[in-house]
Amino acid sequence: MASLEESTQLVNSKVDDQYQTKVESASKYRVRLSGIVLLNLFGNRGATDNQDFPSYVTGPSTGTANVGATMRQSEIGLEVFGPTLAGAKTSASLQADFAGGFPGTWNGVDSGIFRLRTASMRMDWKNTSLVMGQDNAFFSPLTPTSFASLAIPALNYAGNLWAWTPQVRVEHRFTLSDDQSLLLQGGIMDNLTGEFPRDSYFRVPGPGELSRQPAYAVRAAWTHTLFGQPLTFGAAGYYSRQDWLFEHYVDGWAGMADWQIPLAPRVTFSGEFYRGRAIGGIGGDISQSVVFDGNPGLAVTPVRGLDTIGGWSQLKFKLSNTIEFNAAAGVDNPTAAELRAAQASVIYLEHPLLTQNRGILANVVFRPRSSLLFSAEYSRLRTVELYDISNSADQFNLTMGILF
Repeated sequence: MASLEESTQLVNSKVDDQYQTKVESASKYRVRLSGIVLLNLFGNRGATDNQDFPSYVTGPSTGTANVGATMRQSEIGLEVFGPTLAGAKTSASLQADFAGGFPGTWNGVDSGIFRLRTASMRMDWKNTSLVMGQDNAFFSPLTPTSFASLAIPALNYAGNLWAWTPQVRVEHRFTLSDDQSLLLQGGIMDNLTGEFPRDSYFRVPGPGELSRQPAYAVRAAWTHTLFGQPLTFGAAGYYSRQDWLFEHYVDGWAGMADWQIPLAPRVTFSGEFYRGRAIGGIGGDISQSVVFDGNPGLAVTPVRGLDTIGGWSQLKFKLSNTIEFNAAAGVDNPTAAELRAAQASVIYLEHPLLTQNRGILANVVFRPRSSLLFSAEYSRLRTVELYDISNSADQFNLTMGILF
């Protein structure tokens, strides 16, 4: 009896420990909480669109140095593991941060607004998956490693295509051999073109949604194991029909390639390349999908999709299991001739036309524990306006994060 009582007490203590660590759900299915509490200390030289995680340069660097700190790139994530349905494992995930803007209150820059990043549901069979919800741009799956820019992927508008867009996609995996596989993906997405919302409360359709059809994308990727790491080459295509009012239709499109190549057991070379037109909605054209040959408010003003070419590359070196070094560079290069042809519209715009945006970054990431990280990063942006006006900006960023 004494032995049985001791065993019962041991079981009860284990149950109590499990209860304390369990995330309680209204359903019987398991829920997992994750995220990162992230502090960014930054110092800038130069005028940029955003102080804490800049995308491009807006003016000369003279007299524009500043320092600051932010916690608004901290993230919260939830994962739900649902029942098996029609032979598929169901799950859902949600990720949010605090980079949705600033409230109009005292010291509001330290009170970032809660913002939805991704929220998707999955049905996973053995070789096929169905994904529905707001998710990453599957046709541009890679991004440079950086903890200085989590609210927006690093090198955004400088060669790194990205979007968190409502979508429905299907994925199918083929096993070619023990160490080779092929992935095919295809889907439709909310047809966004990169503009800011016209109203802060009511939703107004943009040029992509006014076309009355979604955007389309496909991707194929081949993966092979090399040095114990995945060697991957991918190719993708994107199409978006857009209506810029007065029945001015533009066809947005892009062809993309991505790669992840292990050069040695601890060295990896990765990156992406694209060539496209009217792709401001997925991070190209420095957010300028189209150009107007005059006043955008007149029906007689011609509208043309802006061609662009760009990409980025990164070299990663893992010195050990706790320390890694990353260096990356990217460029987005809209066609300057098209912008010069549309220079008459400059007088109607609130900002100048941008002809090139280049970015570089270098960082070191130290993870003394799996849940603790420190990082130091230097980044530089150079943005070229119409008439070859070039400005640059620099940022040094120190980061501390605790993952949970």
